[in-house]
This record gives sequence, structure tokens and C-alpha cells, in this order.
Amino acid sequence: MEAEAYRADCLQNVAAHYDVVLITCSEPTWERPHLLDWEVADPTDQAALTAAALALAERHPVAGVMTWTEWYLVPVARLARRLGLPTTGPEVMQGCRNKATSRALFARHGVPSAASARVRTVEEAAQAGARIGYPVVLKPAAYAASIGVIRVNAPGDLPSAYAIAAQTAGHGVESTEVLVEEYLDGDEVSVECATFQGKTTVVAVTRKTVGLEPYFEELAHTLDAADPLLATVTPVAESAITALGITDGISHVEMRLVDGRPRLIEVNARLAGDLIGHLVHLATGIDLARTAADIACGRAPDLTPTRHQAAAIRFIYPAYSGTLTARRLTERTQGLERVRFQRQAGDRLVLPHEGGDLFTARIGFLIATGPNASVAQARAQEAYRNLDVQVTAAAQKESAEEDFAA
Repeated sequence: MEAEAYRADCLQNVAAHYDVVLITCSEPTWERPHLLDWEVADPTDQAALTAAALALAERHPVAGVMTWTEWYLVPVARLARRLGLPTTGPEVMQGCRNKATSRALFARHGVPSAASARVRTVEEAAQAGARIGYPVVLKPAAYAASIGVIRVNAPGDLPSAYAIAAQTAGHGVESTEVLVEEYLDGDEVSVECATFQGKTTVVAVTRKTVGLEPYFEELAHTLDAADPLLATVTPVAESAITALGITDGISHVEMRLVDGRPRLIEVNARLAGDLIGHLVHLATGIDLARTAADIACGRAPDLTPTRHQAAAIRFIYPAYSGTLTARRLTERTQGLERVRFQRQAGDRLVLPHEGGDLFTARIGFLIATGPNASVAQARAQEAYRNLDVQVTAAAQKESAEEDFAA
């Protein structure tokens, strides 16, 4: 359900311009109308991935390979190199996947980032926290989607936070380390970039709303084609991509504005999640999924904006963990582009502070558009007020009307 809700637009847009053959972990379902052919294999298993790709290449001419899945970046880069197709090198992708390596490269190239230390025990984490100064952020060195990332305000909170980060890090492939990092206090943004043969173009900047502290769940995004922040973040985003050695592909560059100055959180060498690419398309007309496919095939992408408006997405979370009993939109409003529920009545919702994450807590999302960011946000807020979502808390027998997270 999550894959279709968040990536169907990507596949549809690529398939509108290319014949698509897919390597997937299981038999395709919703993807089938967009596919010419497919093979079932585990993309994290390099041998299986290569065998599946060679089988497809025997049946069809393959011009490029791409992925928007974080866990597949390194294997897919290795596959592209094996097939002699355009790619950023797998060793570069490994550096992007490992946040400790990224921090080291940022420091070497003078890219403003955050103080960071790699740790393997809670004792090492405590020493790093004392050295960096509280608050600090604990995070798995090689994971994604803010899972296992937690802010620690004081030394007494560190042991329990370390246990959460370490448990998630233990599932990592490239690294099982935990990072202790300086907390960057400022507004969070992401910069959506396209790099072709070493030249990077900044396409858009996304303003983020995060919450559910001490976690960093993303609650909303807003993207305006005319955002004045573009001039501020562009040089830092370009410098970060250069520092990592990315030569080809889409990058989702996360940063925070500390006293108005950008400082790097991380660079994700892939299309952004959370339908940010769709927001880019709505606001600017630029199709980042097609751009990714063009670059993967060695073709210069067309990054000329054809729209000049704004788009906003709001994610639907419960105020407390419990069982979803009802969810519907009571009235459609101006500018509402879509509403999508990814949870059904009867589903259990678990918030991060009770051991959940965005996959167990998020009920769905809605998207609105407008001539500028303020209007798009206002329309999204109006649509949000027209949602009827009810959740029964674990200790309750009767359903309680949902109070939405701000």
C-alpha cells in the first residue's frame, strides 16, 4: 500500500516515456499496467539482482537502470557499472548511504555540517554527548526515513535513546554504527537537485514541518516555485553533491537553516520520498522521475520550469496510539489535488514514543495547490479540517474523535 501511494506517480511518469522492465522482490500488482516485463529477485542480493538484470537484458535492450529505494542504491550502481551503463560510482553511493562517511567528506571539503561522532556502545555515546554538548541527536549511520533518529536533551535521557537508535542501526547493511551529532536548531528544508555528467541543477526547495518530539516525524511539506530560499541553499547543496562525488542522478539534500545559514543534515542520492517529486511537478512542471530516467540513460534532462505555483502536502497522524475506526473526507475544497488513506478501519496505529514509526502511525495524506505557498498551505489546512478521523485508544471501549497533530 505504501509503495503504491508514494511511488505510483514515479513509475507512471517514467513509463510514459520509456519501456520499463522491473526487478522486484515479489510479483508486481499495481505496477503491471506500467511494465513491459519483470523479474522477481531480491535487489539487495547482488548476485540475484545481476542474474535478473541479465535475464531481462536477453529479452530487451537495456538503456539505463535506476532506483528510488534507499536500500538499493549501492547494488543498483554496481549493476549499472556491470552493464556498462551511466551511473554514479557504487563507492560514492556507499558514502552517501553512510552518514559518518558523508560527514567526513563534508568536513574535508568545507561544507557546513554538524559535529558528529561514531559510537558502538552507550558509554561511547555518553562521552560523545558530553564532548559535543546537549542537546544531541542519535541516529543510525546507515538507515532512512528518520527511523531510529531521536533528540536527546540531557545526559539522563541518553541510555534509552541509544537503545532505540542502536536497535534500528542493527538492521543496517552498510553500517550498524550509531552517530551522536550536534543538534542543528533551525528550520528544516530539503533541496531537490539533478546532476548530469557532473553538473548539478537545483530544481526546488522544500520547506518541512517536523514534530512528534523527540523524534523527527515529517508532518508536512510546502514547495513554492518562487521560493526566495533557492538563492541561499543552492551553493551549499551543490557543494555537498560535489564533496560526495555524485556525478549523475537525482539528489534529495536535507539541511537546516541555523541563524539563516544552511548546514547539511544529509544527502540522499535518489528521488525524495513523501511525494516531494510530485510537489515539484505540481509547482514547477519539472518531472523528476522522468529526469532520473533520462540521466540513467545518458540523456541530458530538460529542467525548464513550465509552471510557477506552489503545492503543499499534509500527513495525517493520530493524536494517540490506538485502533483506527473511521476515516473520510467530509467535503472537498478549492485547490485540493488528492486525499489518500493508507490505513483501513480496524488497523492498529502506533506512534513513535510507543515504539512505532511512520509506517505504523501515518494514516494518509492530502495535497493542495495554490498560486503561492501561503495559499497552498491554507487550502491544505482547510481540507485537513474537513477530515473525519476517529481512533479508539487502547484503554477505551468507545471511539474518540481524532485531534490531529499540528
